[in-house]
Amino acid sequence: MQRLLALVPLCFAATGCMTATDSAGPSAEGAHASLADAAGAPRGSASFVDTASGLEVRVTGEGLPAGPHGVHLHMAGRCDPPDFQSAGAHWNPGMKQHGRDNPQGAHAGDLPNLIAGADGRGTVRFTVPGASLSELLDADGAALVVHASADDYRTDPSGNSGGRIACGVVVRR
Repeated sequence: MQRLLALVPLCFAATGCMTATDSAGPSAEGAHASLADAAGAPRGSASFVDTASGLEVRVTGEGLPAGPHGVHLHMAGRCDPPDFQSAGAHWNPGMKQHGRDNPQGAHAGDLPNLIAGADGRGTVRFTVPGASLSELLDADGAALVVHASADDYRTDPSGNSGGRIACGVVVRR
């Protein structure tokens, strides 16, 4: 598992879709999301910071099933249980298809998988190039959704990532 995790940043750098970042640097703006499952149990958090290269997102999961989980930004700032369909479709301001490995993709809401360990915890940190909080947080807001399965980075519209198991509304700090 450690070897696989060590390769993840290299995969993101090679694709050009998402880039790993070492530090956010100071920012006047920031946002966060508290992730919960359909019963309202905490499942982690996410933070969002504008940087010179784009929107840096940090997701920390807890109480998740072990293994990889698709993570996506969704167009509406709602997380109504039981299935979080109220969050709408993936955030896609460029009107592209889903998947960084899709020749027609990738859209801005298509994020790297979060890999939860045997203890149910996992983190992922990345930058959405050229994106900003002001663009993400339009009139109806935005949500971050964690899916039951890995995103295959190809299949449109959702990467074949399964049901929505955790959701958090993105709010400014």
